[in-house]
Amino acid sequence: MEASKRQWRIRSFVSGRGRMTRGQRRAYHMLLPQFGIPFSDHPLDFESVFGRRAPVILEIGFGMGEATAEIAEHHPEIDYLGVEVYAPGVGHLLRLIREKNLTNIRVIHHDAVEVLERMIPEQSLAGIHIFFPDPWPKRRHHKRRLIQPPFVRLATGKLQIGGYIHVATDWPDYAEQILHVLTEEPRLENVANGFAPRPPWRPLTKFEQRGLAEAHRVWDVIFKRIR
Repeated sequence: MEASKRQWRIRSFVSGRGRMTRGQRRAYHMLLPQFGIPFSDHPLDFESVFGRRAPVILEIGFGMGEATAEIAEHHPEIDYLGVEVYAPGVGHLLRLIREKNLTNIRVIHHDAVEVLERMIPEQSLAGIHIFFPDPWPKRRHHKRRLIQPPFVRLATGKLQIGGYIHVATDWPDYAEQILHVLTEEPRLENVANGFAPRPPWRPLTKFEQRGLAEAHRVWDVIFKRIR
């Protein structure tokens, strides 16, 4: 990947540090061996990972995992692979998996860019979700934003023909950047005329609900792979 050759490398996170609650820590240590996938240099066999053949959606940066768990609960016919570096979020999602008795989620506690590069086979994903990526609001930090051409080229290659990438943000300038970068990828096509309405299956996160309560707008950008 081109980004890996640059002196500064785009990553899918700011910091993986954070203090776990006792419940999150317990879930992390007890449930990660069952629902977690160790990072490796070998492409995954999704049928072996999930024990069945089904569409696979990759979620990059699931935060605390509430939206991931809710989507997976309402769509048991789809398998979800969540990638996150924030340990408390990993522990929290694992708790939700247990509480909701979910069998269609697996978790990788690692940087998503490296996971995409090394673990996701080409043309294997039915979709990619990136909800509220870090906006790096200061102009001098915009180069650190995840949604840039090298990353989009990498991610697009992992999508099946007809697969989609769905990004949501509440930062207007980042929304414009996301729309522009995805539009410039020749293998992708916008499913809407500009920004897309929020699909009914995407739940409102607590973060998003707070933003809407303060009259902040959220932008959804959805493109599908056409070739």
